[in-house]
Amino acid sequence: MDQGIVGSIFTVIVFVCFAGVVWWAFSSRNKKRFDEAANLPFADEDKKNHDKSKRES
Repeated sequence: MDQGIVGSIFTVIVFVCFAGVVWWAFSSRNKKRFDEAANLPFADEDKKNHDKSKRES
């Protein structure tokens, strides 16, 4: 096996891994989990604002 074949095999392996990650990221069964994770920073802000308004009352 020379360097060209090893490089080609490595390229194919990396491409398959990349395709797998893209498939996983855009899979519809993960959508709910990703939407919840995307809204976590806003939930934290709501909690801080709620605590702040309690102190001001």
